[in-house]
Amino acid sequence: MEAASNLPLPDAFLQFLNDNGIDPCIYTAADFLPRYVRLKPGCEEQVEVIEADIRCKLEKVEWLPNFYSLPPHIQIASSKSYQEGQIYGIDAASGAAVSALNISPGDHVLDLCAAPGAKLCMILELLGNSGSVTGVDVARHRLAACRTLVQKYSLGDHCRLFVANGAEFSLVPIRVDSDIKSLNREFGMKGDEFLYKEWTSRKPYKERKKAIKEREKGSLQLNQDPELIYYGRHSGVVGLSKTDLFKTVSTPEISQYGYDKVLVDAECTHDGSIKHIQKFENWGWTTLERRVLDAERTDDLTVLQFRLLTNGFKLLKAGGYLVYSTCSLTYAQNEDIVEKFLSLNPCAELLDIDGSECWPCKSGRIPKTLRFDPLTSRTSGLFVAKFTKHPER
Repeated sequence: MEAASNLPLPDAFLQFLNDNGIDPCIYTAADFLPRYVRLKPGCEEQVEVIEADIRCKLEKVEWLPNFYSLPPHIQIASSKSYQEGQIYGIDAASGAAVSALNISPGDHVLDLCAAPGAKLCMILELLGNSGSVTGVDVARHRLAACRTLVQKYSLGDHCRLFVANGAEFSLVPIRVDSDIKSLNREFGMKGDEFLYKEWTSRKPYKERKKAIKEREKGSLQLNQDPELIYYGRHSGVVGLSKTDLFKTVSTPEISQYGYDKVLVDAECTHDGSIKHIQKFENWGWTTLERRVLDAERTDDLTVLQFRLLTNGFKLLKAGGYLVYSTCSLTYAQNEDIVEKFLSLNPCAELLDIDGSECWPCKSGRIPKTLRFDPLTSRTSGLFVAKFTKHPER
């Protein structure tokens, strides 16, 4: 393959692309690749007002509800529509990954790698005033950005956010449709020790100081509890004690009480993102070699990706759906992970993705998996695989 790219891609990266069957020409798509926004449900009649605000025509994405495309040079951050939460930026391929979950009202959903938060917002929108979403991310500052987003778009009532290692997170959803006594009975929790009141960003000085000390202390511990940095009034947290909230359940119980849907949008090398690769022009190509091509780093990433997928599946209830995605286009971070996972988990089944026959994407190396790329899809690069969990026999 020959690269016809405006980017001066180094030979080592071209070899990396060749080894993974990736056409270097995808990196020429930056100039004509649109950007995408999702319109908040209920704002459909405001399209003309939004167009006047951003001074640009919105093109409806026919294969993905509530998504619109616009030219890449259009900036929305300073627009009234964006600031008031009527629209937000999210790539259509990422929207497809969320759509693949087939979220239904009342679902309890786990977003295991939640930052920076656009997919989290879409999940919350699809749920409406029902169910719950648990967002997890290992980076506190990135999860804090998620908290800002869900509050900005008034989507946080059914959401709780934990700073935690997604490969080790073990908390099941609080099923708010049951009363607190039955909940305590089912999980063996105490019902007499309620500490969590409605969440507020304004905390007393002593409480803030104590939280800082706990974080500093926790950074030295390997198995500290996840840090809860936000919870909505209908997330199931209000009225629980810390003991209740952080109670874990056995694996057999998870099959009944686990999450209905799990999204594992795993950390990766981001080689499918044109914008990300473009950054290395400024950062320096030696940085790319360290972050993308370094064998030790990529080996560590694939280990992490497999652990994230395995743990996400563990927390999925029987009959639920899990979507695994990365914005890498390499086999090692996608099909190889899926194949290894299926070989070690006999209760896992790879599923066709409903509606994907209308999506502008290719099949992955494994049947039923999908690949978006800039040339085929006019989106960022993304790999998507969908699983279900059968009861253990």
